[in-house]
Amino acid sequence: MSKNKEFRGLGRGLDAILSGSSDLEGIRKPVGYVNKEIVGHRTETSESAPVSVSADIVRIPIDMLEPNPFQPRLSFDQEALEELAGSIRSLGLIQPITVRRVSTDKYQIISGERRYRACRMAGLEMVPAYIRDASEQGMMEMAIVENIQRENLDPIEVALSYQRLIDECHLTQEQMAGRVGKKRASVANYLRLLNLPAKIQHDLKVGLISVGHAKVLLGIEDSSLQEKLCDLIVKEGLSVRQLEEKIKKLSAAPKADTTQDLPEQYYKVLEHMGKYFGDNISLRRSATGKGSMTVRFSSDEEVAKFLKALDDAQI
Repeated sequence: MSKNKEFRGLGRGLDAILSGSSDLEGIRKPVGYVNKEIVGHRTETSESAPVSVSADIVRIPIDMLEPNPFQPRLSFDQEALEELAGSIRSLGLIQPITVRRVSTDKYQIISGERRYRACRMAGLEMVPAYIRDASEQGMMEMAIVENIQRENLDPIEVALSYQRLIDECHLTQEQMAGRVGKKRASVANYLRLLNLPAKIQHDLKVGLISVGHAKVLLGIEDSSLQEKLCDLIVKEGLSVRQLEEKIKKLSAAPKADTTQDLPEQYYKVLEHMGKYFGDNISLRRSATGKGSMTVRFSSDEEVAKFLKALDDAQI
């Protein structure tokens, strides 16, 4: 049985375990990017070192941002924008946009216009962004690599920095691995983190789950199931090993968790069959009416007794 099929039936079992877990949202605060803000034409920071606009994330007033006039995308799905805006309200903007400075009080979006529009819908006053000077490609690459080598970066910040090197410095994964002194497999694993839902990226970013947890969740294709398992990690404080064991137990649980309540006539079938086979009979039925019935017998005599009853009833 493939891993995806094993995980497919976990949803309802997790729903039962996570009953009463709505309080989890109370510990999920929007991510913030502090001490680095654009005010007028200045970059203010409480840190002694100057902000590196090529590598650091800077918060820019949303009114100082303008769309790229060469944006090839002309239409945006309204429903998807509203969903993203809702995520930003509760979790913050996980992936900053990229802009370039066009004047002392104006920044033009290079990438991330959809995120920018969702930020407006969410009512954000400040938008986290990378500032790129396109004329200084080499300096930007060095600044990003230097930023990656910091010890205090969270896993999502590392992954985003890797993605920037690929997108903005036009590096392959192999070239990038050489630049940052990492194995290519390690780089690829970090980049995969960006495929996780925003909620999980948030929890990884703020330390509610670990990279080890995230790797396990990446083995599941269903994003809603990934989020339920993430909630379970946060609620129960599961270690990576405990998460793996929990998934194994849930995937091995009886299929009854994924079936509907049986109609009355099915219980009559179980009752009649139970006269001959006791409790060694099980019946499962899906919402569409499809299902299976399993009979376990302990001897040839049990089967013969059942066949005689059928013959006597002329069935």
